[in-house]
Amino acid sequence: MKLTKLFTEFFESEKAGGIILICVTAVSLILANSPFQNGYIGFWHFDIGGHSITHWINDGLMTIFFLLIGLELEREIYDGELSNLKNASLPVFGAMGGMLVPAGIFLLFNYGTDTQSGAGIPMATDIAFAIGILSLLGNRVPASLKVFLTELAIIDDLGAIIIIAVFYTTGLAFTNLFIALGIFGMLLILNRMKVLNLIPYLTGGAVMWYFMLNSGVHATITGVLLAFAIPFGNGKEGSPSFVLQHFLHKPVAFFILPLFAIANTSIAIGSNWLSGLRDANSLGIIAGLLIGKPLGIFLLSFIGVVTGLCVMPSDLKWKNLIGAGFLAGIGFTMSIFITILAFDSEEIINSSKIAILAASFIAGTAGFLILKMTLKTEINN
Repeated sequence: MKLTKLFTEFFESEKAGGIILICVTAVSLILANSPFQNGYIGFWHFDIGGHSITHWINDGLMTIFFLLIGLELEREIYDGELSNLKNASLPVFGAMGGMLVPAGIFLLFNYGTDTQSGAGIPMATDIAFAIGILSLLGNRVPASLKVFLTELAIIDDLGAIIIIAVFYTTGLAFTNLFIALGIFGMLLILNRMKVLNLIPYLTGGAVMWYFMLNSGVHATITGVLLAFAIPFGNGKEGSPSFVLQHFLHKPVAFFILPLFAIANTSIAIGSNWLSGLRDANSLGIIAGLLIGKPLGIFLLSFIGVVTGLCVMPSDLKWKNLIGAGFLAGIGFTMSIFITILAFDSEEIINSSKIAILAASFIAGTAGFLILKMTLKTEINN
């Protein structure tokens, strides 16, 4: 399977970014539970312009992350694996199962309770972490598995964006929303007029972000809308989409995501953290990520292949898919992001983050070991 230059670049940046995320998360947790705890946690809550530093990171810088995801999704739809219906269907089916089954499992624990709004938490996959761990297996990983996991994670993120827009939007300010959508419409007109200069798109995107921020719809949605407004052209080097996507890879992987991880894992772990993992919300998150993700991905992929709606690549085996399903159970970035939107209680948010970290660690370890054994077996055979 031939991988496009930008896909390879995206995969490589996410691979290195995932390893960095592991390191900065460990450092952040250590500092948050050290003698520097008060100063360290207090720093991230420092108020700037009416919002904490963490809030600006989550609502501002993460918009750029979603812009990169949108650009990559657009490329895959027009010129990548998702442009071929048969090729696209397997990760699409897998992603659907990987979203619906974890949400269903979470609701088994939490339906009718104050925490049922957290159903979106175990639906997400962290691209950087999942690819980072997959990369540790080196050249034994077939290209089709890299593509499957990457596409599945991107579709997962798109699903998370839709969930955020539909279920985590409150108190709509329609005037601001209409202005934001009006700006988006103007950017689409510029696209149709074949305006290729990035400046008007980025300027319009910044203004659109401001009005979206004050509309009640989460501001990060702006990133995805802007991505689809920027001209794709022929998708080759020099096109606005290619230039911007190429430019954003390293800042997102090496600055924005690590900063998000540091700010959102500054958690003081109390002496009762183990008991917190036994409440319905934490159990729903853990079961959703550890059981729901691999089960949902495998089941829907299997149904798709058996019914002929999907094609299984010749170098991809079902046991590989199980390992990839566990790697998809690494929720981290998007799961934490949705947690912040789902709950108001700092106590519930922190216990949810601990559950996400625990489940992601176990899922990542299980996925790595399964793939190490299955891929090694195939090589020996």
